Amino acid sequence: MSEQLKFIVQELNKEPFNKSFNLISFDSLEPLQLLQVLNDVLGVVDPKQAIDIREETPDMTAIRVFGCLRVLKYKPPTESTFRTGLVQGEKPVVYHIMEWMLRNIPMLKKRAYLAKFLVKVDVPGDIMQEDPMNDLYAQYEELIETFKELHKQAENLRTGGYNTGEIRKDISNMEDEKEQLIKRVDRLKRKVEQHPNANTMMNVAKNLRLERDKEKKLAEQRQEQLTLIQHSEQRIKRLQQQLHDQRQAAVGATPEGLLQRLEEETRANSYIVKERLPKDIESKKKTVSDLQRVVAEPAMGQADLEELHKKISDLNTEINQLVEKRMRSGEPMDDKLSLFRQQAAIIAHKKENAAEGLREARDEYSRLMHEVDEKRDLAKQASGGGEVLKGEEFKRYVNKLRSKSTIYKKKRQELAELKAEYGVLARTEEILHQRDENIDQQLSVLESKAGVAGYRATQENLEKVSSKKSHLDHKKGQTLEEIADMVKVFTQRIAEKKGALAPIIKELRPLRQQAQTECAELTVEYNDKKKAYDTKAAGLESNMAKLEAEVRGLHEELTQEESRYHYLHCMMGLLHQQEKRVHEEMKSYTSQDMSARKRNFREQYVRKIQEQENLAKGLREQQKGVREGQQGALQQMKMWRDLERLIECKRACLERQAGFGGGQAGYSYMEQPPAVLEDDRLVL
Repeated sequence: MSEQLKFIVQELNKEPFNKSFNLISFDSLEPLQLLQVLNDVLGVVDPKQAIDIREETPDMTAIRVFGCLRVLKYKPPTESTFRTGLVQGEKPVVYHIMEWMLRNIPMLKKRAYLAKFLVKVDVPGDIMQEDPMNDLYAQYEELIETFKELHKQAENLRTGGYNTGEIRKDISNMEDEKEQLIKRVDRLKRKVEQHPNANTMMNVAKNLRLERDKEKKLAEQRQEQLTLIQHSEQRIKRLQQQLHDQRQAAVGATPEGLLQRLEEETRANSYIVKERLPKDIESKKKTVSDLQRVVAEPAMGQADLEELHKKISDLNTEINQLVEKRMRSGEPMDDKLSLFRQQAAIIAHKKENAAEGLREARDEYSRLMHEVDEKRDLAKQASGGGEVLKGEEFKRYVNKLRSKSTIYKKKRQELAELKAEYGVLARTEEILHQRDENIDQQLSVLESKAGVAGYRATQENLEKVSSKKSHLDHKKGQTLEEIADMVKVFTQRIAEKKGALAPIIKELRPLRQQAQTECAELTVEYNDKKKAYDTKAAGLESNMAKLEAEVRGLHEELTQEESRYHYLHCMMGLLHQQEKRVHEEMKSYTSQDMSARKRNFREQYVRKIQEQENLAKGLREQQKGVREGQQGALQQMKMWRDLERLIECKRACLERQAGFGGGQAGYSYMEQPPAVLEDDRLVL
C-alpha cells in the first residue's frame, strides 16, 4: 500500500498534473477531494471528463465514471465492493484505479480517442424499426469499419519510420535505378541480338533458371524430409527404450503381484487426490485470501501493531483458560476417546508423511530418469551416435577392446624401441657434428698458417652466388619471353577491338549528342512538373488539415448531441414512470373500490406502521412480564442448584460408605465437587 501511494504521489506531482501533494496530505484527502483528483486524471486521458464534480449530482458522476472506465477496459479486483467503494470514495478502490491509469496513460489516451469513433451509439428498438434508421445505422457501421482500416494504415505509417522527404528521395533513387536497369537491359539486348544463336541461348538460360529454381525447391524438400526422418528416428528410439523398460519391469512379475502393485498405487493416488491435495489447495487458498485481505487493508502504524499484539495475547490467555477448564471438567469417556483421537492423529500424521515421502520419491525417480536419459545421450554422442551396448554385445565389445589392447601394447613396445634407436642415431649425429667442427677448426688453422685464411668459406660463398645468379638469369629470360608474347597478343586484340568498335563509335557520337539534348529537355520538364506537384501537394495538405479540423469539430458536436439525446431520453423515461405512478396513486385515492384503495402506498404504509406499533406494544408487555418474574425465576434457579448440590453430596457419601464397607452415622465433612467454582461447604 505504501509503495502504491508513493507511486501515485510521484506521478501526480509531474506533468501534466502538477499537483503539490506529499504522502500525508494525499492520504488525508476527503472522499470528495479524492474523487476530484481521480476525475482530473480521467480529464487528462479524455478531455471531455475534465469537469468539476461539484457541479453535478453524485449519481451522474458515478454513471459518467463507470462509463469511462468501461470504455477504458478497466478490470476491478473485486466486483462486489467496487461500485459502492467508488461511489463512496474509498481509498483502496480509488488508489487501485489511479495506479492503473497512471501506469498506462499513453495507451489509455489512444483508447479514449478511438472510443469516440468506435463505441456504437445505443439506438432504442422502436426507433430502429423505421426503415431510414436501419439504412443510416448500416452506413454508420460501414463508416466505423472504414475508420478502423484508415487508423491501422495511419499507425503503420507512423511506426514505419518514413516521412515525406525520405519517401520522395527513395522514389527518385528507384527511378534512377530503373533508368539504369532499362539502359543495361537495352545494351544487353543489342549485344545478344548480334549473336547468331541468340534465341537458343535465351531458351537455354531460361531452362537453366527454371532448373535452378527446381533444384532449390528440391533441396528444401530434402532438408524437410531429413528433419522428419530425424524426428521419426528419435521417436522410434524413445519408444524402443520404453518397450525395453517395460520388458525389464515385467521380468519375474506375476499377475497377482502386478494387481497388488496397481492396487497400492491406486490407494496411494486416491489418498493424495482425495485427502492430501484438497488440504493443500485449501491451505493455499486460505493463504491467498489472507494475503489479499492484508493487501486490501490500509497501511498500519506502530499503534495498530501493538493493539493487534495485545488482542493476540488476550486470545491466547483465554484459550489457555478454556483448555484448563475443559481439563478440569473432563469426563472419563472423553479421556478414553482422547486416547483413540491421539492414535488416529498419529496414524494420520504417519499417512501424511508416507504420502509426502511417496511424492518426494516420485520426484526423485523422475529426476534420476531424466539424468539417465542425459547420460545415455552423452554416451551415444561419445560413441558416435551408436546405441549403448548391453549384455552379450557389451561382452563382445570388451573382448574386442582386449584384443586391441594387446595390439596397442605391442605397438607401444615397438614405438619405445624406435625411440631408443632414434636417441642412439641423434647421439651419433651430434658426435659427427662435433667431429666436423673440429675438422673445420683444423682446416682454418692450416689456412692461417699458409696465409690464406677464409679461403674455403669464400669459395663456398662464391659458388652459392654463382648458382643463384644463373638461376635468376634463366628466370629473367623466361619472364621476358612471356612478356613479349603477352604484348603481342594484347596488341593484336586491341587492333581487333578498335576495328570492331570504329563503326559503333561513329554511330554513338550523334546518339550521345541527341541523348544530352533530350536529357536537358527532360530535366527542364521534370523541374516544372515537380514545382507544380509540390504546389498541388501543399494546397491539398492545407485543405486536408482544414477538413480534418472541421470533421473533428463535427464529431465533437455529434458526440455532445448524442450524449444530450441519451440523457434527455432517460430523463423522459423516468418522468413518464413517475407520472404514471402519480396517476395510479390518485386513481386509488378517488376510487370507490376498497381493493384498489388498499393497494395505494399511503394505505399500505399506514397499515405497516400500525402493525409495527402493535408488535412493539406486545414486545413491551412481554418485556415487562419478564422483568417482573426475573427475581422469582432467579430464586427458583438458585434453589434447584442447591438441591442438585445436596443430591450430589448424598450420592458421594453413599459411594464412600460403599467403598469403606459401611460407615458410622454422624457428622461427615464433604468438600464441593471440582466442577463447582464457589467456596461453599455442606455439613450433613
